[in-house]
Amino acid sequence: MDPTAHHYAITVSDLDRMVTFYRDVLGLDVLAEFTVGGEAFATGVDVPGASAEFVHLDGGDARMELVEYGPEGDRRPRPSLNEPGATHLGLEVDDLDSVYAELPDSVDTLSEPQTTESGTRILFVRDPEGNLVELLET
Repeated sequence: MDPTAHHYAITVSDLDRMVTFYRDVLGLDVLAEFTVGGEAFATGVDVPGASAEFVHLDGGDARMELVEYGPEGDRRPRPSLNEPGATHLGLEVDDLDSVYAELPDSVDTLSEPQTTESGTRILFVRDPEGNLVELLET
């Protein structure tokens, strides 16, 4: 087996709002929009009666997938990076300070941009549903 990354996914409750954030605030291009349903899908995701709307965004070497399920599941607690099983999306940018300066005031950040011991500059933000996104400049 020689797998390669195809996509990274975030399940969302408001697909339109999330597409607006990732497209308009973070600058990811929309590649595809589609709906999937039927018994094979419901069985494959182990959610009885499931259907979902998908949007694929251009994440460089792999797609970023936003998916809104019907029926919607229970909400998870707001994630913290030091919890086992915590996830975040990492997006590399050319100029972190410019990105930070251009973020709308409504975007929740964990801190101002920081330079780590390795020399990487990082900035963690939360998307409109509280998912963590690391913006980094190497």
